[in-house]
Amino acid sequence: MGGAGVRGAEVGRGVDHVALWRGVNVGTAKRLPMAELRATAATLGWRDPATLLNSGNLVATTDGPVGPDDVAALRAAVLRVSGVDAAVVVLAGAEFVRLAAADPLRREGRPPKLRSTAFAQVSGALAGVAPPDVDLGDEQLVVTPDAIYQWLPDGVLASRVPAAWWRTLPVPVTARNGATVQKIVDVLERRAVSRA
Repeated sequence: MGGAGVRGAEVGRGVDHVALWRGVNVGTAKRLPMAELRATAATLGWRDPATLLNSGNLVATTDGPVGPDDVAALRAAVLRVSGVDAAVVVLAGAEFVRLAAADPLRREGRPPKLRSTAFAQVSGALAGVAPPDVDLGDEQLVVTPDAIYQWLPDGVLASRVPAAWWRTLPVPVTARNGATVQKIVDVLERRAVSRA
């Protein structure tokens, strides 16, 4: 592992990373078995790989920072093994936790499944991106340099954010609902405790 460090990485006894695949296991397209994902990560030296749910969420430990070449190698290895090619966003665990905690749309009484965080593939790449110029009704959207947060009171399928707006973003993003984000945070916290 090497190259320019992926977001928020710290060198020490190991660095937990979160890898989020975009658009896998939705419907019948891009079927990516989680066992294959764990095994593939392990062959590349990602230690103690664990997956969460069936939507392309991997948590694993590396000896140091993960660079763009490492991310590209992981994506290519998954393609070789499974035939699935999908964008993947990789963040150091500490960065993932920071972005989860920074959600400005978290409110008491708001179900986590109706909140969404879209994580950017490159740190800071969303700086200066303006929200879509449309009437969002009760929906809310906040763009930050590293993530896009949404409150979707009517559900993701009823979002008023135009699909075309997402395609104008300067880098790929991949979204997870608040419940999934919290489950990943819980996994990261348990791993940190086990190493303490």
